[in-house]
Amino acid sequence: MRILIGADTYAPDVNGASYFAQRLAAALAVTHEVHVAVPARSAESRTAFRDGIVEHRIRSLPVVRRKGFRFCAPVGLVTTARQILAHVRPDVVHVQSHFFLCRALVTAANQLGIPVVATNHFMPENLSHYLPVRGELRDRIQRWAWADAARVFARADVVTAPTPYAAALAESSGVAGPVLPISCGLDLSRFRTGTSATRFRMKYRVPQRPTIAYVGRLDLEKNLGVLIRALPGVRRRISDAQLVLVGAGEQRRRLESLAHRLGVTDAVVFTGFVDDADLPAAYAAADVFVNAGTAELQSLVTLEAMASGLPVIGAHASALPHLVHDGHNGYLFPPGDDIALADRLVAVLSDHTRARTMGVRSRALAGHHDLAATVAAFETVYADTSERVRPAGRRTELVPA
Repeated sequence: MRILIGADTYAPDVNGASYFAQRLAAALAVTHEVHVAVPARSAESRTAFRDGIVEHRIRSLPVVRRKGFRFCAPVGLVTTARQILAHVRPDVVHVQSHFFLCRALVTAANQLGIPVVATNHFMPENLSHYLPVRGELRDRIQRWAWADAARVFARADVVTAPTPYAAALAESSGVAGPVLPISCGLDLSRFRTGTSATRFRMKYRVPQRPTIAYVGRLDLEKNLGVLIRALPGVRRRISDAQLVLVGAGEQRRRLESLAHRLGVTDAVVFTGFVDDADLPAAYAAADVFVNAGTAELQSLVTLEAMASGLPVIGAHASALPHLVHDGHNGYLFPPGDDIALADRLVAVLSDHTRARTMGVRSRALAGHHDLAATVAAFETVYADTSERVRPAGRRTELVPA
């Protein structure tokens, strides 16, 4: 098949939606012709062939107050999307959001009679953290945001989401169902047990101590302050425990200041941005993984930690209970409760047998999210949707590029 994936966030952006789009495109490119339509890193559009994928980079502008992120301005974007689709002539368009670029691709695909699959990675809570409003006004904005997403997704032939929780949330928020749950998946041959952490520790100056790890963006919605607030309680019982925060983000200075005020600066390691090739070793350097986020539709980093054989501790919120089975492969804790988090961390770090058992169970649970199964599921969706939509009489004439 000829598949075009549309994404408003893509390499080199660091976030789950970006990584999913990249990994899906790379896996599909083994047996299909794959194109991606994504923001350029400048105000100029260009097309390039990279690693078996045709990248249509569309001119973009920087996002204010979100360093590194860019967006495609809506003016003329439908025309640009239509030109790309008319030139590529894909069998199916798979968009990863309802924002400007993907919205334009949906409109253009509808005009040209091309089947559309849409995957929702969106939760308003991931953006409303940055708005200077609270209470009812914030709730109204979130309801409007969901309604806006629903209007775009209503024009797709199939809508998917990463987990049953995410699918149910989308439907309850106005997205016309059924929304199909299909895991984002991960490469189980890359994230696995037995990876050496020696070079990672040397490269990023991580001491060999009982290690609590988080991997991802150091941004507000990740609630990382609770990890640092929990650390003194952990160290009162495990004196050499340390917290390793793997990643970069706008909250680093605030977190460093919090660690200083609590007297745990020497026990917190900020690695900064870590090369993608080093990520498996980052998990191997840890004894337990923590995700305190409350707006996760799946959490690729939690899946990666599980596949690496780590016990995991997660906030009892959103989709994390789908991955963290309390008392089985880790523990859940009330969101924001640093005392409860400290107790659960101590329970894992102080009992090596329990930690090993939970790690084995994590790996087994991660086995249900093999990227190969995800790719097969989407191939089936693409084929079924194409067969159903093409004969339905929707416009199929394509204008010349």
